[in-house]
Amino acid sequence: MNILITGVTGYIGGSVAKALLDAGHSVYGLTRNADQKNELKEMGVEPVIGSLEDVQLLTEYAQRSDGVVHTADVGHRVAVETFISALRGTGKPLIHTSGSGIVGDDAKGEYESEQTFNEETPLFRDLEPIRINELVRKAGVEQEVRGIVIVPSMVYGTSLGLSRESIQLPQIIKKSKEIGAGTYIGKGRNRWSNVHIQDLAKLYLLALEKAPSASYFFAENGEEAFKDLARYVSEALGYEGKTVSWSLEEAVAELGLHAQYTLATNCRVRAVHARNLLGWKPEGESIQSWIAYNVK
Repeated sequence: MNILITGVTGYIGGSVAKALLDAGHSVYGLTRNADQKNELKEMGVEPVIGSLEDVQLLTEYAQRSDGVVHTADVGHRVAVETFISALRGTGKPLIHTSGSGIVGDDAKGEYESEQTFNEETPLFRDLEPIRINELVRKAGVEQEVRGIVIVPSMVYGTSLGLSRESIQLPQIIKKSKEIGAGTYIGKGRNRWSNVHIQDLAKLYLLALEKAPSASYFFAENGEEAFKDLARYVSEALGYEGKTVSWSLEEAVAELGLHAQYTLATNCRVRAVHARNLLGWKPEGESIQSWIAYNVK
């Protein structure tokens, strides 16, 4: 198949592109930066220079492709509506990438939530990413687009595409290096599910090949408390497991509200549908192992 991928120069998008190429598919890769086209060509991706606001360009390449994988900007409604319109009536797949932060709380690092979410857990929250997820799934029922939503948890591992990093773990590592100890916010009791980038890329492949229309998949293969992540990082960096608390106020002042809602929340999900409907079997090394052998 020939697949259009947005966010192809990013961590998830580039890794999915590499997995698709390795599986024998062809990839159009949307990028705003013309300077990156040679890097993409070296990967085997055909660059498409433009942005998510280029409705005509997105429409053209979506219609000439056998499907679309959207990994850039989970809250960009115009792009999603453009893809649905372009693919309407074709039965082609549209895989939209969301984020498991949609189930997060506001623990501020102070406690571990007992609640876990799977794909059937109702979400009574008025959030734009949730509305966009529903838009994609409804297109799978009402507009003959094979709409699929994938919701990754904390992603870790070395990028399969261009040299890029994820968000959460690198921020912990960077701050830990600055202060000479593993770092967490508040008491570090909050927990996030996680998934290796290789396993996540495999999930996109499986979804592209056989996911039913209007399907919805969490992606996870374990979970950790942030205080434990800080200890793993500390050990890997040679700080002998020493950890310290980073106040929420200081974290927000440095990183913005992003720190509060990605480093200090609970986000515990279970990938029931991916395993049962697609036969997804995560095989990547654990986050503890990856930190031990890759963080320096």
